[in-house]
Amino acid sequence: MPDFLDDDDEAQGPGSAEAAVTEPPAPSADPLEGLRQEKDTLQDRLLRLAAEFDNYRKRIDRDRREQAEAATAAALEDLLPIIDDLDRALEAPTGSDAEVYRKGVELIHRQMTELLRRRGVTTIEAVGADFDPRMHQSVMHEVSPDHREGEVMAELRRGYMLGDRLLRPAMVKVARRE
Repeated sequence: MPDFLDDDDEAQGPGSAEAAVTEPPAPSADPLEGLRQEKDTLQDRLLRLAAEFDNYRKRIDRDRREQAEAATAAALEDLLPIIDDLDRALEAPTGSDAEVYRKGVELIHRQMTELLRRRGVTTIEAVGADFDPRMHQSVMHEVSPDHREGEVMAELRRGYMLGDRLLRPAMVKVARRE
């Protein structure tokens, strides 16, 4: 027997010193009863922690969903005046001058491009640039002696970026050599 143990420690058995520190057993209680109580306490604590984590996860999900809805609502609110202008343009008499109708459409176009600019959206400058599959979607190739191999000859649909994120690639026609 090691000399640091005295007869009382040895009689209680291994691990009983740890149990005595956390919760002293009742004098008449079964030695296993203290371990059962400790197990029940730890199990209760584990269940409470799991419930707290689940509540935290649900709260974070709800907050993310609310932020996304708020961002969508703000973007849609910005579109409403433009929809109003489109409604007014559609209510214009059909026999009116085409130039007046064109000016109304140009006004609406300016409003939309300004809204996109305020939201941080930029256009992808495609014509004359080298084809970049990350920014361009090639839908046509055409032989052209006047353009470099892989140069974008024409933009069929404008592409847009939001900061560094691609919203939509530019749909382009690309030059090739024979």
